[in-house]
Amino acid sequence: MAIRDVQSGARNEDGIRTVLGILKQAFGDRFQTGQSFREQHAHTTTYLPAQLPDGVVFVETSEDVKSVVGICAEHRVPVIPFGVGSSLEGQVNAPSGGISVDFSRMNRVLRISPEDLDVTVEPGITREELNRELRDTGLFFPIDPGANATIGGMASTRASGTNAVRYGTMKDNVLALTVVTANGEEIRTARRARKSSAGYDLTRLFVGAEGTLGVITSVTLKLQGIPEKIGGGVCAFPTIEDACNAVIMTIQMGIPVARIELLDDVQIKACNAYSNLSYPEKPTLFLEFHGTEDTVRIQSEQFAEIAAECGGDEFQWTANAEERTKLWNARHNAYWAGRALDPSLNGLSTDVCVPISRLAECVAETQADIQNSGLLAPIVGHAGDGNFHVLVLFNDKDPASVANVEAFTERLSRRALAMDGTCTGEHGVGQGKMSYLDEELGGALDVMRSVKKGLDPENIFNPGKIFRMAQA
Repeated sequence: MAIRDVQSGARNEDGIRTVLGILKQAFGDRFQTGQSFREQHAHTTTYLPAQLPDGVVFVETSEDVKSVVGICAEHRVPVIPFGVGSSLEGQVNAPSGGISVDFSRMNRVLRISPEDLDVTVEPGITREELNRELRDTGLFFPIDPGANATIGGMASTRASGTNAVRYGTMKDNVLALTVVTANGEEIRTARRARKSSAGYDLTRLFVGAEGTLGVITSVTLKLQGIPEKIGGGVCAFPTIEDACNAVIMTIQMGIPVARIELLDDVQIKACNAYSNLSYPEKPTLFLEFHGTEDTVRIQSEQFAEIAAECGGDEFQWTANAEERTKLWNARHNAYWAGRALDPSLNGLSTDVCVPISRLAECVAETQADIQNSGLLAPIVGHAGDGNFHVLVLFNDKDPASVANVEAFTERLSRRALAMDGTCTGEHGVGQGKMSYLDEELGGALDVMRSVKKGLDPENIFNPGKIFRMAQA
């Protein structure tokens, strides 16, 4: 994450002034230009500085979106989609000004097909709202990034989370999209069939594009049956390497673990204090198994044997819903638990992802780097797919502290790249990871710019994110 990448772009002052007037007339009270509204739609959950849009429009239908995009395209004014603002890399900032399109009122379930195990929703519905709507069908949507993000935002950042080791990421669970393109027209990227060989895979082009290619207006998702039985548990290990070895053996043996989360000793200390727990302050795995009563028991027993072979403590597992909820609430509150280690400091959450065979090495080197840098930074990871997060606590008012953190995050990203990993497993690029993308992808970045130029010739969709067009 690099604050140097948060740069202001050129502003089209005449176009912005014209668009503000048109949108106010067209949308009335659903268009706001007040300072507080603009600040709410540029906040970031990192230390990256906010760059405010010039106005916020609360859309309610796809026709509204088409109208906004058409007006902005005509006058070459940026369009920045906004879900709930939970992105971590400055994706909702407006470096060239423009219009923030708020999807909070486009939060309807459009269609549920229980027989086909799929659902179509508007982009502003959150994952928790969706699962409440699905509860009576016996189905659920499994992708859980921790934050109660919108489905549109999750698709745009190619989100994943704790369940990804079993159910995949957003790219694996989105069947189709409708998207408003730069000419103000709405396209459909695919049908509901589970597979297709018909043309380019436009769905996965827009999934992960972070709003830079078009504006999503509906998402068709795969669903899963709610498991008959769910079991979860905790196991502590002497070292990070021991815990990671247990993860690797679990995956290699084909045990269909639903969640397998790694917390280092600092994070466990934080969770104990914040969530009133009493786990040993050692590297720890949180696990969950989905299936029948027999398969969950067998899988738990298999993991207990692996843990013992890797030097772990006794695997404490339970199928009690209340105890599991307490466990996973602690995991989901890991960010706030980490922040509570020193409330006087700000927090920067960053992530990388490496092949799981390099996970122990990468985490151990990162821990040594944290110690050598004099930082306080708990680590938590989706160990089953080699993805881990570091929450660095620092004084954002002290230039020396900021410089120390930026140097650390740069080393972290380059460490992951050196291990054939990626600078971001699930947070996305936004503004904060732009510096590392050329190193990671090389000439592929020019292909991305060509795609962007072809679909968005005036660069109105979320400009200043992922890469800069000026470099083409």
